[in-house]
Amino acid sequence: MAVYDRKRKLSCAVDTGRRYDSASVVKVTILAALLRKAQEQGRRLTARERGLAEKMITRSDNAAASTLWNAVGRTRLNRFLKLAGMRRTRLGANGHWGLTQITAFDELRLLRLLTSRNSVLTTASRRYVLDLMGRVIPEQRWGAPAGRPSWMRWRVKNGWLPRLGRYWRVHSIGAFDGRGQDYLIVVLTQDSPTMEYGIQTIERVARAVHRTLNPGSGSAAGSSQCRRRRPTGPFRRMSEPSPWPGRPCQGRLRRVPQACPARARQAGVVQPSS
Repeated sequence: MAVYDRKRKLSCAVDTGRRYDSASVVKVTILAALLRKAQEQGRRLTARERGLAEKMITRSDNAAASTLWNAVGRTRLNRFLKLAGMRRTRLGANGHWGLTQITAFDELRLLRLLTSRNSVLTTASRRYVLDLMGRVIPEQRWGAPAGRPSWMRWRVKNGWLPRLGRYWRVHSIGAFDGRGQDYLIVVLTQDSPTMEYGIQTIERVARAVHRTLNPGSGSAAGSSQCRRRRPTGPFRRMSEPSPWPGRPCQGRLRRVPQACPARARQAGVVQPSS
């Protein structure tokens, strides 16, 4: 997992170089690469491309993702990864975009690219991606937004993937701002026994981050129904060079317990197809 607070110049992370099957989180990269391609061609997205992009991000439509993955092509996708500095990401083979290997390090780089001016994506392109991430359908708004203050603006993209004999990969990336706050959250998980358990784990991390960065603020996502457990997954100071400016967290975030498997997820459950 990784967190970057732009206001405080604070970055915290755990195992940022570890690779995970991307599931649908890679759809943000596909769209960003498509927009970069259009920029280089000196054009806007076509009506068809915009329709596919909206389905891919707001509904996590897999067919739309496959179409745009093929339209952009591996060469341009790899070119975008290089321009974005996402050097640890490896594209999935044989059209299997959901098996792209991602890291928290690179996903946070992507979020930073989308939320600040840069030479890779225009302001219009960045706003387009963020707008779609802010219009994700209600049943897919779990994960990183959990526990945010009610006044905070959110953008999110989640991914979930069952692997035969390897349990679930469940991920969430999000950008949050408002009232002077501006921070990013990436939580990647694997080998969860169920999708539900993976979501609960992510949301416990997200709540701890939102609570720490917004002391005294109300929560928009409700508090956990679980009893408090002994923390088992502490944040630690980053052991590799930070990809973000500012100081490491130095233990400022609280330690986060594992998710309580007995708690039913408050957000709607979606089919394991993304």
